Amino acid sequence: MGTFYFVRHAKSGSRSHWEGDDRLRPVSKKGLAQAEKLVAIFEPFPISAIYSSPFLRCVQTVEALARARKLKIKQSEALAEGMGLKGAMQFIGDPELDQVVLSCHGDLVWELVEDLVNRHVIRAGEGGFDKGSTWVVTFDDGLPAQARFIPAP
Repeated sequence: MGTFYFVRHAKSGSRSHWEGDDRLRPVSKKGLAQAEKLVAIFEPFPISAIYSSPFLRCVQTVEALARARKLKIKQSEALAEGMGLKGAMQFIGDPELDQVVLSCHGDLVWELVEDLVNRHVIRAGEGGFDKGSTWVVTFDDGLPAQARFIPAP
């Protein structure tokens, strides 16, 4: 069994107002505050590693947590926007990984929740997708066994 913390990146600047490379769009002031609050939210949870989409807003979301836990953020294209749940499967399928934070995008979280509902791990409408929120999911043999939603700070 392995437990993964799917953290949707914190609030970022508006996509429609951003003129540069979207991979470089940062979190907003509210997003920075959310990122700082994740440290306290994760206090009761053991964390062995932190992986992030290479998009700046995802990395910034877990920087304070990484500093607090003295862990390096490992960036992975598998968590990039557009990769969805199939990208996260490389982590879920690794028997060496447990208690791992995955800082990711909304598309992955939407697919994750849909999968959890379809597998009857959670009921439709249970939990959410807000920026800065977290899904704690325990997998058994690569399949979700338990899930818990932690609202965005």
